[in-house]
Amino acid sequence: MSGAAWASDATSPTPTMWYWHNWTDHDGVSHMTKCPLRDFDLKTMSKPADPQWQDRLKQGPAQIIFTVQPAHWNGSWHPDPKVQWIIPLKGSWYVTAMDGHKVIMGPGEVSLGEDQLSRKDTQGKVGHYAGNVGDDPVELMVVQTDETPTQDKPCRFR
Repeated sequence: MSGAAWASDATSPTPTMWYWHNWTDHDGVSHMTKCPLRDFDLKTMSKPADPQWQDRLKQGPAQIIFTVQPAHWNGSWHPDPKVQWIIPLKGSWYVTAMDGHKVIMGPGEVSLGEDQLSRKDTQGKVGHYAGNVGDDPVELMVVQTDETPTQDKPCRFR
């Protein structure tokens, strides 16, 4: 698409994208909430490339990890090691929060893991329970941040 054609489309509505947020409440219980990303600006990332909608959540250090979970991988109950974005690239996986809410995510869906402040309950659950769906390995991209974990802030990134 040429720059001139895009410029005439600059009046299109600002997009909304969605992510799942695994967050912790003040009692130390984790939850899964579907959250919108809506703070997009239309600009180029690198001239002379055409403008694209961008929502820059934070600038700062990050570590990118690609992982392949073997077929039938089981993550048991555990908190995320850091505040991290998780994007399935191939296959499907699930995350179950301590409140029982289970979300299955496939390629292109996004999850924010922020359950570091969860506390073990009477059944031994802490953080989240994750695993693969189906009989194939699951490929994930994980972006670990230097964010400080929060409590009682579902959908803190918008």
